[in-house]
Amino acid sequence: MPKDGSGLSLDGLGMPLWLVVELTYKCPLKCPWCSNPVDFERYRNELSTEEWKDVLRQGRALGALQLGFTGGEPMLRPDLEELVAEAERLGYYTNLITSGVGLNPERLRALKAAGLKQVQLSVQAPDRELSKSLVGLDVFDHKIEIARAIKAEGLPMVLNVPVSRYNIERTQEFIDLAEDLGVEYVEFANLQYYNWALLNRAELLPTREQIDLSEKLVNEARARLGKKLTIYFVVPDYYDNRPKACMNGWGSIHLTIAPDGTALPCQEARLIETLEFPNVRERGLAWAWRESPAFQKFRGDSWMKEPCRSCDEKEKDFGGCRCQAFLLTGDAANTDPVCVKSPDRGLIDELTGCARSDSPRCADKLVMRDIHKRLAAAATAKA
Repeated sequence: MPKDGSGLSLDGLGMPLWLVVELTYKCPLKCPWCSNPVDFERYRNELSTEEWKDVLRQGRALGALQLGFTGGEPMLRPDLEELVAEAERLGYYTNLITSGVGLNPERLRALKAAGLKQVQLSVQAPDRELSKSLVGLDVFDHKIEIARAIKAEGLPMVLNVPVSRYNIERTQEFIDLAEDLGVEYVEFANLQYYNWALLNRAELLPTREQIDLSEKLVNEARARLGKKLTIYFVVPDYYDNRPKACMNGWGSIHLTIAPDGTALPCQEARLIETLEFPNVRERGLAWAWRESPAFQKFRGDSWMKEPCRSCDEKEKDFGGCRCQAFLLTGDAANTDPVCVKSPDRGLIDELTGCARSDSPRCADKLVMRDIHKRLAAAATAKA
């Protein structure tokens, strides 16, 4: 599925080719860069099995082909196998995006039998100690066992590595691990600084020098391994001079459904507080995609301000990321500050200028994704 900065450019002919269903925001891990909302405890009213099946049917009728089951942790939904089977019946190509926690050989075989086509497994570190400090649980050995089980079942697999200052210098070890596991793809997913990652940006942001060295190692591995292992590596937004074509453009080919049924042009769009997004429980998916004001808001280029409006690259990058523009400038219609043409580029330069490889890395400083601690802190603040 295309992500921020994937480099993929497609014309969906008005159809949402990629449908992502966030089955739940629940997750046993406490990753401090989680893409789910910081206030995720508000979204507990998850769609039922039948409601999710209806979403899948509506998405297919709209033309969706690729389907990603994600979360939170989708393995926490006991109906996942049933939903995969329905997706298979409808003709989707299905991808499970998981931490591996909650996945075992029995469920893996059941998911494959139901029609699952691919697994994307997140691995945050190449060793047990670093993994535990970054995700808050001792799950490294389980992840490796599940990775081997996935390959034993013959399923294509993406090893997803969320890249931060804590693990970027371990690039070669991740590549070696991928080789050992026999996976087909590795994605070095440089973090996007939204939600939990935004809270921890000062601790997580790598330096330009670290990114350059990591990219060098990736290019050397590509030359050595050829088609044996496909490695994806996208330079993080903050270190580019031009914005990326986020999700191939707003409401162009990508449609996300949140656990409570909210329809979104991307998984982070809820960050834009000035927009009200439609919910599939209230109106159909076709209306949400084709007619809702939120999905219409940043389609095309009529919404663009200068310098985007007169830029000869606006049909390539679509003005960049609307969520990033909103978070950093307060206006989602502004040019993505990553762009050197943006009057707000100084915000990015200031942030990257503060990143130093020799500054101490202390996991204790990270705000972990821990609902119980946050609720306790909120209660203390009110007292």
